[in-house]
Amino acid sequence: MFWQKKQVTPADESVADKVGIEAEGFYRSGKMHCAEAVLMAARNQFFPSMPEDVVGAASGFGGGSGVGCVCGAVAGGTMAFGFVLKDDKHKLKRVTKELHEWFKQEYGASCCRIATKNAKDRGGCAVLTGEVAKKMAELLAS
Repeated sequence: MFWQKKQVTPADESVADKVGIEAEGFYRSGKMHCAEAVLMAARNQFFPSMPEDVVGAASGFGGGSGVGCVCGAVAGGTMAFGFVLKDDKHKLKRVTKELHEWFKQEYGASCCRIATKNAKDRGGCAVLTGEVAKKMAELLAS
């Protein structure tokens, strides 16, 4: 995608890298916010038969649900876990907890207002979105 910041050669790219780069690209395109971008990248990799318009279910989560609460990228990743792991509630619970704990360690909180401030020196929400998508894909592979 022409709007992607990162350039990775296909031979060097893992599935998680691919998902992260794609989510960051969706965000940078300006056509999706963080939750939609993470969910669309997950859909493309893990459940491509699902209609693209299902990603619209994540629309309300951008910007911490519009009020700066739970990070939309984390919410999008959590939604993806639900789609992929709907029949494995134990793993679903484990990876959701791991994603939230990882995010809090990386960005200081799961609150959008705080995480966004802490992400500014790391590339902002676009990079944060890609990193969350990558972590989500890694956890799905675990």
